[in-house]
Amino acid sequence: MTENVSAAQPAKAPAAKFGGKGLTIAIAVAAIITVAGLALWVFQLTGGMVNTNMRNLDSWGLYITMFMFLVGLSAGGLIISSAPRVFGVEGFGGISKIAVWTSICCTVLAIGFVVVDLGQPLRLWELFAYSNLGSPLMWDIIVLGTYLILSIVYLWAMLRFEGGKGSATGLRVVSAIALVCAVLVHSVTAWIFGLQQGREMWHTALLGPWFVSSALVCGVALVLVVVIALRRAGYVQLDQKHVVKMLKLLGVFVLVDLYFFGCDLLTEGFPAGSGADIVAMLTTGALAPFFWIEVLGCAATAVIAFVPKLRTNPLIVVAAVLAIVGIFCKRVQLLVGGFQIPNLDMPAVVSGPGLTDAGAALQSAGGAMVYFPSPLEFGVMVGVVGLGALLLLLGLKFLPLKPTEQSH
Repeated sequence: MTENVSAAQPAKAPAAKFGGKGLTIAIAVAAIITVAGLALWVFQLTGGMVNTNMRNLDSWGLYITMFMFLVGLSAGGLIISSAPRVFGVEGFGGISKIAVWTSICCTVLAIGFVVVDLGQPLRLWELFAYSNLGSPLMWDIIVLGTYLILSIVYLWAMLRFEGGKGSATGLRVVSAIALVCAVLVHSVTAWIFGLQQGREMWHTALLGPWFVSSALVCGVALVLVVVIALRRAGYVQLDQKHVVKMLKLLGVFVLVDLYFFGCDLLTEGFPAGSGADIVAMLTTGALAPFFWIEVLGCAATAVIAFVPKLRTNPLIVVAAVLAIVGIFCKRVQLLVGGFQIPNLDMPAVVSGPGLTDAGAALQSAGGAMVYFPSPLEFGVMVGVVGLGALLLLLGLKFLPLKPTEQSH
């Protein structure tokens, strides 16, 4: 009888195995993309920044947009990995090491985009040799470098603790320092823009907390996507309740971020004045597509997060991706919006709008936007992102990032 019952039960599907040929192929593809990006960067170095669509009146573009975006991805990942340990609450199923490694990869990419935007790598030396410590740009460089080192130390401390060589108290202290630094790095990045009085779109005290809330949104969303993908690939075993908990947290962060956005729009547009031009530019003007993708995408994320029937893994991934895309669109609005409305009369007298053939190739795609990246900028960006994928995959292959009993 027992044998019949056993035979009647369906056979369990074998668990997926992570690694093997598929991981090796993915690493190779990421390496090829990285090399191609490096080749394009060399072309940019030899041909000059004139091959980008950046000019004197819109001196920052895709590279700095990606820098802002990746700092947010990095800080958000470190915050959700360190906060539970600092405050002594239940974590998310021991995914801290994966979240911190993801954070380290994003920080490396953020620094990479700064180097690419400088025009020449030797200017890094000039940045430190002739630095102005009164400049928010220098604050950001110092904090970002400290943040990267601290993230690596934090990951090392977790691995050491799980190996039985560290104390829980020591790890908690490192977690607290990492949490403070994660908030600080994004606050300083926000101050680079917020202290620019000549740019009405940027000059607001709300930019600091707004950057932190955005970091929490895209950081949690990125960790969600990575964890769900790794669970499906057989790398981690994670209870669904931890995924749902992260999704709920993402929903809360999205609503807070939208609230800050609403506050900023209300302050700009009411009563009707010069700020009304900013609101019109975002809602109905050149940047309207980015605005509505962000607002509607984040709203959809919140709906999926708070409606239990919608919390299926495919929709969770959709929600996380919508949140990440929404925050990227916010970064585009912020950076391009700061240049969209000139702060000088007759700006063409200062700098003509002419572009090279390479720069003008995609300019028409931006419509009424004052800036739209050139093909070269897109290519370099893809190459730097390929470097991030390469680092992430190498870490998953060679570092002990899988959760253990001590990870919880």
